[in-house]
Amino acid sequence: MNDREQILSRIREALKVESPALAKQDRSAGDRSAPVRTSEEPRLAGDLGRRSTSDPRTFMPPVGASADDRLNLFQLHSKDLRTELIQAADPADAKTKLAELAAREGWKKLALHAGELVAPACEGLALTTLRTDEPYNVDDLETCDAGVSECEALIAQTGSVMVTSRTNGGRALSVLPPHHVILARRDQLVADLTDAFARLRAACGDSFPSMISFITGPSRTGDIERILVLGAHGPKKLTVILIG
Repeated sequence: MNDREQILSRIREALKVESPALAKQDRSAGDRSAPVRTSEEPRLAGDLGRRSTSDPRTFMPPVGASADDRLNLFQLHSKDLRTELIQAADPADAKTKLAELAAREGWKKLALHAGELVAPACEGLALTTLRTDEPYNVDDLETCDAGVSECEALIAQTGSVMVTSRTNGGRALSVLPPHHVILARRDQLVADLTDAFARLRAACGDSFPSMISFITGPSRTGDIERILVLGAHGPKKLTVILIG
């Protein structure tokens, strides 16, 4: 069996596993669009094109309703993704935690995008700083040990961080320094992508930022012999300091 046949064989096997949500729709008395099939008959990919749902949560893993549920799930994903999650009681505590992190990692030069959380947290740090919310040289940004920014939202369902050009000073801050630090408030922790985009629309209206990105753990690749390598296309480390 050549490589092409192996790939197609795996796809055929995967298509035999029926989506629980779609199976439930087929059994619904109100669903008249789905053809009748036996339990042994596989669902083909084309079936997905004949139905739609207005709620993508139908197909996504559930998230608890409470703030504690969201925090617990985000913590769980952070651990799996190798994201360091540091909890701070208030902005003053966040400043202390950031200073401790800088000392522990031996930072000499820090890049930051000043904002409501970042500016006071970075004030007074005994480090050379570069601000991406002001004109700067990209070559200088590459020499920074870490980059500090805020975010639009934290997504509990996937352990992701939503950043935009509005909170990151463009695209480079979250990519070039080897350690990216996110400062976020606890009320920015949302259940899923639907809530994250709703939050962004409420803040920006129809004037969406030019860049919207989701960071899910440090940069990684497993392309070479399926060996996980961190920092392949971006930061080797991701830290979230959660305030509140």
